[in-house]
Formats: sequence, structure tokens, C-alpha cells
Amino acid sequence: MEITEIEVDGYEKVVRCRDQKSGLHALIAVHDTTLGPALGGMRMLPYTSEDEALFDVLRLSKGMTHKSAVAETGLGGGKSVIIGDPKALKSPALFKAMGRFVNSLEGQYITAEDMNIGIPDLEVVRTETKWVTGLSRESGSSGNPSPYTAKGCLVGLRAVMEEAFGKPDFKGKTFLVQGVGAVGGRLAVLLKNEGAKIVICDINEEKVAQLKKEHGFESVPDKGHVDVACDVYVPCARGAGLNDDTIPRLKCKAIGGAANNQLLDPAKHGRELVQRGIVYAPDFVINAGGIINVSVELLPGGYDEAASYRKIDRIYDNLKKVFEIAKKERIPTGEAAVRLAEERVAAGKKAKARK
Repeated sequence: MEITEIEVDGYEKVVRCRDQKSGLHALIAVHDTTLGPALGGMRMLPYTSEDEALFDVLRLSKGMTHKSAVAETGLGGGKSVIIGDPKALKSPALFKAMGRFVNSLEGQYITAEDMNIGIPDLEVVRTETKWVTGLSRESGSSGNPSPYTAKGCLVGLRAVMEEAFGKPDFKGKTFLVQGVGAVGGRLAVLLKNEGAKIVICDINEEKVAQLKKEHGFESVPDKGHVDVACDVYVPCARGAGLNDDTIPRLKCKAIGGAANNQLLDPAKHGRELVQRGIVYAPDFVINAGGIINVSVELLPGGYDEAASYRKIDRIYDNLKKVFEIAKKERIPTGEAAVRLAEERVAAGKKAKARK
């Protein structure tokens, strides 16, 4: 196993791992540990190059710093990515090697589930390192974080509805949910239970058909879905979906979903959403439910689901604070959320300096 460091300004540690025996090619980025060890999920994707993977892991890890700071989890931000096709390359040997890679950071980075990585994969990682969260309830962990991410998005969407429509009421409003996997599918069901009208789309047509059969959702093709009129657009798939091409085509009053890094260019596209009168819930604020739930595992005394739900309910308050800052400072909500996060990190640095 060959582990090499990559120098990146503004990041505490970025490392690459190549393991010929298992086929592992992976990156870990630790952005900031001022508020605590860097916790962030592990994802596996068939990136076209290491540069693409590096771009992804850097954006994601910085987003985790902001997410944890706003949510006050007592953690910093990090992320890991495995380069490769999850359908072809997954193996016990690969995940054991990944476990050794995570372990090499000696607790500076703690991993969890993310795209294409499930509890069975992490259980193998756990055989080589203790720095793993989000394992099964049977193992004393908190289980799959997806239901908590979905719950947090629902909580946050109440603040979005207040901001966009004047009251936190979902009834009669149309929500276009793009990406109905582990989080998006659950969120669609939660919204339906609140009286919302649900339209879904996903590149996985089988998943769409299954949810339509089970819950009676309407659906539209994933291609061109941004042209569909709705009250609230709920992006829950991969990031960068809000860009020069899609933003001019949006026909919604508000955006709030579980996808990470929704704005391809946060500064430019955040301003464009303001100009179009679209309320935007910054992704790292509204989708923090999963990381909040996982963070509760690390509290003294171990995991407590009731404590997790109490902290997830604060996503509403954090979004209200973001909207307040945005209006007061006349800046996009994404900038307001980053400002709130950086204020909390700066306060942490001052507190450390005083000790």
C-alpha cells in the first residue's frame, strides 16, 4: 500500500492511497478540525480521472466543515472517495485496504456512509480501523443515516415554506423530487404524508416505477426535469445540478434538497437565484440530519436517538438564522450560510487559543 500526501492550500491534510493487491485507488481530504475530528462519508464512483475525484473530495470535505459548524456537531470536516465502478470493483480486500487507509490518519478523519457505500461495506472497513460511524444498530452504532438526513430536510423545508410562502404548510404544494434513492425516496414519502403533491424523477427508472406503484407518485423523465413547473424543487442526487443551463429553466419558488454542492458556482449561481426570486436553502444546512445523527454516536454515553432528533430539529432554527443574515446583509443565502459557519469555526479557534 502506497500512501502519499497532496499539498492543497486551505486543507489540513489531503492524502492518496494506491494498493495494487486490492485495486484500491482512494483519496481522503481533511479540511478543518478546529471544532473536532473531521467526520464525513465515504463514496465510491467511477470518476474519469484522479483530478475529477480530487475536485469532488475537496468540495465535499469543505462542505462538511461548514455543515458540522452550522449544525454544531462538535466535529470538523472531511471526506473520502474511492475511484472505481462500485458494481465491478467492490470486494472485502478493497474495503480492508480502505480501512487501513482511514486508520493511517489516526482519528483525524472518521468515516461514514455516502454514495454507493452501505453498512456491509463499512463493516469490512471497521475490521481494520475503529474510526467508522453509522454502522448497524446491532453493533451499537446509529445505523443508516439516510432516514435522519430525510427527516432533517423535512424540518428544514418548513423554514423554506415560511420564507417562500409565508407559512410552514406543505398541503397542496407541488414538490419535484429529483433523485429518489435512500434519502430522496424517504423524503418524498415524508412530504406526501404532510399533504404535499409529489412528482419524482431519477436516472434509475426501476426505482421510480417502484415508488409510483407503492405511493402513487407522479413522475417525469429525469432528462429535462428542470423544465417542469413546481412550487419547490428538491434536488437529492449528485451535485452541481444548479448551473448556467438549468437555473434559467427553473419554474419554482423555492429549492431545498439533500444533494451536496448543488450550485456549480456558489457565488454566481447563488446571486442568480436571488435575482429570480427563488428561495434557496443552502444544502449543507438543510441536509445535515445524517451527520448530526452520526455525531451523536460520539457523545459521552454513546448513541441516543432522542438526543439526535432534538438536534435535527434545530435545522429549522439554523435555516431561519441563515435567511435572517441574508436579508440583513443583502447577500445570497449560500453566502450567509458560509458566513455563519465560518463565524462558528472562528469562535472555536479563539476558544482554543484561550486554553
